[in-house]
Amino acid sequence: MGKAIFKQRNGVFGVGIVTPCGLITPEQLGGLSKLLPEVGALGSKLTTRQTLIVLIPEEALERFAAGVTALGLDIGSFGDIVRNVKGCAGNSSLCMRSLSEAHGLAVEIQKKFMNQPTPHDFKISVAGCHRGCTDPLCADFGLIATGPDTYDVYIGGRGGSRRPQHGQKMYSSISSDAVFVVLDHLLKVYRSLGEPAERICSTIKRVGIDPFVLPEGELPKEEPSNDFFDFLND
Repeated sequence: MGKAIFKQRNGVFGVGIVTPCGLITPEQLGGLSKLLPEVGALGSKLTTRQTLIVLIPEEALERFAAGVTALGLDIGSFGDIVRNVKGCAGNSSLCMRSLSEAHGLAVEIQKKFMNQPTPHDFKISVAGCHRGCTDPLCADFGLIATGPDTYDVYIGGRGGSRRPQHGQKMYSSISSDAVFVVLDHLLKVYRSLGEPAERICSTIKRVGIDPFVLPEGELPKEEPSNDFFDFLND
């Protein structure tokens, strides 16, 4: 694993800033607007992975990194790890199409799993509805909300490739609590069975999907709804 700092063709360095699934506060945005001119930044670019790449002269890298940290942001990482999570704006306050609190779930997944080691870089995407603005079908692990706190789970997608493919559905309409159990198990199996530099879709092709599925009874069960009884008591 290394820091997301890459030398560009013109000699400056592109520094990747990671946010909570694309969310930047007004204070952080204002801080960046002051910091970038101070370090002589040539410009910045939003990426498809919801990070911000800033072009920095080499002599200003240390100062810029300190300034980013002071703003409560992080310099990203790269390599054979769980990458930062792509999460849509889906929640009860923002996107009108969202079926669940998808953005909050994406942020929690990022906090728990980002930078964990994996045989190949591992990408996660969370979408609040079937439109899938974050391309969950093209992620190694994709979630699509199907209702309030329920998600379909897809694994083995591959985007950004000469041979793109959609992931296959692994679970239907499981809770956010169950998502964490499923992902934790999947990553452990992937680390155990995946060969070095082997993407999970290739591991699944080689060993099958069965090892990645939780043993029967280990998937958290949903609590029965009390909506009917609540209605009777109104």
